[in-house]
Amino acid sequence: MIEIDLELPLASFALRVAARLDGGVTAVMGPSGSGKTSLLEAIAGLRRGAKGRILLDGRVLVDSARGMALAPEARRVGYVPQDAGLFPHLTARANVGFGARADAEAVASAIATLELGPLLERHPASLSGGEKQRVALARALATRPRLLLLDEPLAALDVGLRGRILPYLLRVRDEWKTPVLYVTHNVGEAIALAGHLLLLRDGRVEATGAPFDLLATPGMVTDAALGVENLFPGRVRTHDPEGGVTSVELPAGQTIAVPLAADCAPGTQVTVAVRAEDVIVSKSVPEGISARNIYAVRIAALTRTGPDVTLRCALGELGATPEWIVRVTPAAVTSLRLGVGQAVFLAVKSHSVRLV
Repeated sequence: MIEIDLELPLASFALRVAARLDGGVTAVMGPSGSGKTSLLEAIAGLRRGAKGRILLDGRVLVDSARGMALAPEARRVGYVPQDAGLFPHLTARANVGFGARADAEAVASAIATLELGPLLERHPASLSGGEKQRVALARALATRPRLLLLDEPLAALDVGLRGRILPYLLRVRDEWKTPVLYVTHNVGEAIALAGHLLLLRDGRVEATGAPFDLLATPGMVTDAALGVENLFPGRVRTHDPEGGVTSVELPAGQTIAVPLAADCAPGTQVTVAVRAEDVIVSKSVPEGISARNIYAVRIAALTRTGPDVTLRCALGELGATPEWIVRVTPAAVTSLRLGVGQAVFLAVKSHSVRLV
């Protein structure tokens, strides 16, 4: 658990954050300039002038009333900035091992999790943006941090590269069990990765809670209006060249048909991406349509988000995973008489699915 009661003077306002965050992934969102990066830097010990208290699993990182402030290297906090921050004169292997205090096991585990084997002898100048972020993430993990701080690690990457990095972030979350603060502007990433959300505005905490539950909060409406993607971890099952589709297994055994991706061998871990606006809702089993992916779900929640209504739909019983996020118009909600707990069907065309 991380306990924050912090005040930090900034150029245009004073950052003031009071929060208690449990383990798992907490997404940190808010408009540009709201204090997200400054918060991470203060926790990491990279910002001077912070007042108040920061405790990590009961261990004091900062207590200004007692004149205590641990040096950054003593906090056991891993920090990955937007630009990766790799040492250009070191190979990927040396970058991962830097600061690991000769913990060969941790270095090997981080390399395995991020699948860096083919990159180890290369220097940062020869790596793609996504490869640099994987190396930076492995370097942070190799120190066995008590807390991992990720400052928009996908922001500088194009859509394709962002999708390729997401499976690795999911693996870090599930395999390392390290608490994470994850700064992002992408609502789909927050829903896919985080169990909790801290929403900042002008240096203050505007709201906290589950990412979906805060979609209607003013601080998130703008980001949500840009589009919400369903992001599911998956594994390639089979290819059907004749039919032009690839079958991917989703969590809990469901499958989804995507455009043929013959270059992905069966067993390859991927991320499946579907825009919430591209999912069709039907009250009865859809028949005579081209969409190959049909799922029986129950509506777990409806939230007005700007001009649209966002549905959270659970496969099978409420609480089952994965959950689908669907965007429809208020008129559709009225005409279909949609409500919480209602059984409906979702239809998704194969060509509405991106495999990354």
